[in-house]
Amino acid sequence: MKERAGIQSVEVGFALLDALGKARGALMLRDLAAAAGMSAAKAHRYLVSFQRLQLVAQDAATTRYDLGPAALKLGLASLSRLDAVKLARQRIAELTGRIGHTLALAVWGNHGPTIVHWEESPSAVTVNLRLGDVMPLLTSATGRCFAAWSSKEAITPLLREELSRAQKQGRTDVPASMAQVRAMLEEVRQRGAARVVDVVLPGIVGFCLPVFDADGHIALGIVALGPTGTFDPAWDGAVHGPLKAAATQLSRDLGWRG
Repeated sequence: MKERAGIQSVEVGFALLDALGKARGALMLRDLAAAAGMSAAKAHRYLVSFQRLQLVAQDAATTRYDLGPAALKLGLASLSRLDAVKLARQRIAELTGRIGHTLALAVWGNHGPTIVHWEESPSAVTVNLRLGDVMPLLTSATGRCFAAWSSKEAITPLLREELSRAQKQGRTDVPASMAQVRAMLEEVRQRGAARVVDVVLPGIVGFCLPVFDADGHIALGIVALGPTGTFDPAWDGAVHGPLKAAATQLSRDLGWRG
């Protein structure tokens, strides 16, 4: 397909806005120009126009440049229109084909982590899960993922309740104390993902990767499930690696700066 004509100067100037967006703070002209790959003189001409449009602001005391109020308004407007689940659903089919295993999306519902979308691989082993299922916090990868990145005040009572219930049932596949629960969730945070093998579903391996919104809150979890015989359970392996990349990119598209 023939590439449509555009305005090259707009595309060139955008490099300055992009550099400011990626920077950790305001930049001097020389540093901003270098980051955008242009001379200081050329960058200055663009910045004059961007200042008039309030896309860029310059601090009178330090002469440093930063994003202006108009850029903030555009960013907030874009974020307010993003639907994390819709965005994830648009990408999950391709990811399922690449990984070769069933993928699902989960969000925090009224009763806990809830499956809201299911994308089954053609070669997948049937897994006894349905849309709307609420996943346990201690024994599922999905539950552990949400528990690890939820606020301590909100999640602790739920964890205590589930732990008590599991102990009464005599289960041995859950931590034995809240101290062990905290250690387990800290490992999830360190790994950046939750994994279970032969726990909530016999013969099944599960990964869950968090997707964060612009405020750093967990927006949803991307879940991968498969049989122990064919599912690679290794960290950064054939399943976890692509899943991690997809979750990271989706978080960035939602405004997360990590």
